[in-house]
Amino acid sequence: MSRAALPGLPSPHPIGELLPALYADDDLAQRLTAGLDTVLAPVFATLDNLPAYFQPRLAPVDFLDWLAAWVAVEVDPAWPQEVRRTVVERAVELHRWRGTRRGLQERLRLILGVGTQLVEDGGVQWSTTPGAVGWPAPSGELLVRVWPERTQEVAEDQVLAVVRAACPVQLSCRVQILPGPPGREES
Repeated sequence: MSRAALPGLPSPHPIGELLPALYADDDLAQRLTAGLDTVLAPVFATLDNLPAYFQPRLAPVDFLDWLAAWVAVEVDPAWPQEVRRTVVERAVELHRWRGTRRGLQERLRLILGVGTQLVEDGGVQWSTTPGAVGWPAPSGELLVRVWPERTQEVAEDQVLAVVRAACPVQLSCRVQILPGPPGREES
């Protein structure tokens, strides 16, 4: 929706009423100021509602995209409007958990409506004996298992796009689509 020219939007402060009495009955002056009222009415409406523009649930869609950039959240125009609003609204929380297991799981749940299980080797080794060796080097791979929760189907390319945007750089990520949540024996 554009705020530029809304037909029939009345001005809360008509200029014709503010003119000196000499111009109150002047048809040309009243028509000229009525034209200016038409141009200025959307400006007044926007300024009167400015606090709502900074609330992701109330902001106009085109302003929401700008607001997302303002809080450093990347939103895909292909996402449903409600998902984009939720991601912008929860931007601080998503930034707080960025690069963590919880952050990736929450991002996938919010954006794609999928359940998630992350499988990685952890990349940590320890021993009570100094200089002990024998463990293989960490693989540096993250397996992301997802299954539908909010939707019927899950697109692998969409999951990969979200994972690559949120996955730490040092990990290579692989995606596996499951028909439902994995059983306890797979955990």
